[in-house]
Amino acid sequence: MNTNRETRWVAPLMYVLLVFILGASLITKAVEVYGESTTQGSTESGTPMNQIAVNHNSRMYSDRDGVAMLTSVTDFTGVTTVTTAQLTQESGRSSSEDHVLLKTAALSAETNAQNEKEAERKALEAKKEAQRKLREQQKAIALAKEKEKQTTPPKTLYFTKTELLTQEEKDKATWNYNVSDKELLMLQKIVMAEAEGEPYEGKVAVANVVLNRLRSANYPDTIKGVIYQKYQFSPVANGRMDRVTPNEDTIRAVNEALNGRKEVPDETLYFLSITLADDLTVHHSQIKVKRIGNHTFYK
Repeated sequence: MNTNRETRWVAPLMYVLLVFILGASLITKAVEVYGESTTQGSTESGTPMNQIAVNHNSRMYSDRDGVAMLTSVTDFTGVTTVTTAQLTQESGRSSSEDHVLLKTAALSAETNAQNEKEAERKALEAKKEAQRKLREQQKAIALAKEKEKQTTPPKTLYFTKTELLTQEEKDKATWNYNVSDKELLMLQKIVMAEAEGEPYEGKVAVANVVLNRLRSANYPDTIKGVIYQKYQFSPVANGRMDRVTPNEDTIRAVNEALNGRKEVPDETLYFLSITLADDLTVHHSQIKVKRIGNHTFYK
């Protein structure tokens, strides 16, 4: 009875022991298989087994090259670990992105600098062009004023003993002469009659001769007296002077001469057309100064 009572606990004990041994064996095998899988995954990815414990579920993902990588494993305690491969890869990606951003920013800054430089260049060119146009406008205005002044006959002429002065030189004058409207018309008509077919400079020169005689002590002291002096101007003798009407060029030439334009010197007192003149005394007795068109001028 005692023997049976002692041996009846052996069978349950053996059963428990067998179950424990089988369980331990299964656990050990599972750990070995799981460890080999983890080691193989780490080895294939080329990542060291250094790990940092974090609390999240185990997952797999593919990198940019399409290679499957193990990023975390879960141990039996439920703690998830992340391999240093993930941190290294994320750090590399962040560094690459930062480099791209810096490069983009540098290119943007360079582009902005070039744009600013181009804008400054264009602004400078526009400023120079505006200044050039302003100078041209000022020059045109000055020329217009000068032309208007030259083509407007003065009311008073200013002389020295040797020359006719411009209106700006009147302070140097030793005497002056007031020009009437009638005398202005006379001067225009004699120039038209004597030099109608001559160059513009020739018209101015004929007016110069009349005014030089007005200044000279050897001739009458009025424009009318100079023009109508006997045997001096053939258009007066033959009546042509009374028949002509001064044209625009003649009027302008006379006005410029009155304002001081000179095509011949102040001592020039004679002119004639050698091919048309009947009397060549002046040609043989006076000094030639200049020839303009068909007229030769003498002093």
